[in-house]
Amino acid sequence: MKNLSKKLKTIWWTMKLFVTRIRYGNPSKKLKIVGVTGTNGKTTVATLLHKVTTALGYKSGLIGTVEILIGEEKFKTDSGKPVPATTPDSVFLTKLFAKMAEAGCQYVFMEVSSHALDQNRVAGIKFTGGIFTNLTHDHLDYHKDIKNYFRAKKKFFEMLPRNAFALSNADDDHGNVILDGIKAKKYFYSFNFSGVGHPEIQVSNTRNNFYGKILKSDFSGLELDFNGEKINSKLLGKFNAYNLLAVWSTSKLLDFNMMKVNKILEDITPPTGRFEHFVSKKGVIVIVDYAHSPDALEKVLVTIKEIKSEEGRIISVFGCGGDRDTSKRPKMGKIGASFSDIAIFTSDNPRSEDPEKIIDNMKDNLTHEENKKVITIADRRLAIEEAVELAKNGDIILCAGKGHEEYQEIKGVRSHFNDMEEFKKVLK
Repeated sequence: MKNLSKKLKTIWWTMKLFVTRIRYGNPSKKLKIVGVTGTNGKTTVATLLHKVTTALGYKSGLIGTVEILIGEEKFKTDSGKPVPATTPDSVFLTKLFAKMAEAGCQYVFMEVSSHALDQNRVAGIKFTGGIFTNLTHDHLDYHKDIKNYFRAKKKFFEMLPRNAFALSNADDDHGNVILDGIKAKKYFYSFNFSGVGHPEIQVSNTRNNFYGKILKSDFSGLELDFNGEKINSKLLGKFNAYNLLAVWSTSKLLDFNMMKVNKILEDITPPTGRFEHFVSKKGVIVIVDYAHSPDALEKVLVTIKEIKSEEGRIISVFGCGGDRDTSKRPKMGKIGASFSDIAIFTSDNPRSEDPEKIIDNMKDNLTHEENKKVITIADRRLAIEEAVELAKNGDIILCAGKGHEEYQEIKGVRSHFNDMEEFKKVLK
């Protein structure tokens, strides 16, 4: 009975999508759509590509976790309901593409989540290209294991047509195999090869490689070399160097004017809540970042460690979501405690779970020395206040996990909460 109900639901949804596409004339064919998939970096890469095309004078759309944009206007649903997060369903997407085409958009840059791929939300969309950023531990509450998570991501590249491009991060363990057996033309970007092949993976055509070098990285930004061209950016850290190389490589593949692109990248700013930072009056650097997976948290903390002053301490404030993958909690706890001078374990959307229980999970596997660096404060607002109280001139506070989010969900109730707002209130 359950299987029959599922089949009927699938048939009904397929018919609804078919009718919607006929009604709107299959609008994805009127646009150049580039999808970005991976555990980390999707929002930054898609948003930066939207900013680049806008600065070049093209009208483009953006579909992502933080916002949906048509040109530079924020999209709002006609019904007043909240916009679906990350990758909407296929019927919603069809209507959205129609609005974008009608508004004169030429390009669309969209995040493609593993959930959306597993649920066939992007089936039938004509993509011009696809970008793979990386694949690390996340969403295993849904996918059960890393193999299923990888298969979901790979589905995206298998659906790309022969005339599309597939751009992959060659430095990621999954970066080469994710493009195995696909029809689209393969391209790779890397900081570990020098344009003459890659020492660790087999790349079929070295002319299809985009390679980068980090010449300088500090709190003033990045100085980079991409395929022999000098690029300066206000963005910070090695992980953003990868995001920028993905954006630069995609711009090349889309035949943009690269002299103009290089200039645009000098002034470009990160999306809201992605390594967003400011310096307080007492000389404390505050960084708010969406990092909510073990790998993302480690990358952000390593970046801070690399570019901070010798005397400055790292104070981290973060938690783990409730009703989600519990296996990443001790991993994130250990990473936060080992890379920070002081780690404040707190709440991050505990949902229906007890925040104290989540924090206890985060403390599993900590050594005695790591435990001594940990402070536990379940109330996120009080945790932020404590971090500010402890910080001295030259210290860096990282508040991770929520980034752009405007809410905290506790016992099924969402209340307004924004990390950056809270810091600015306390620091006033």
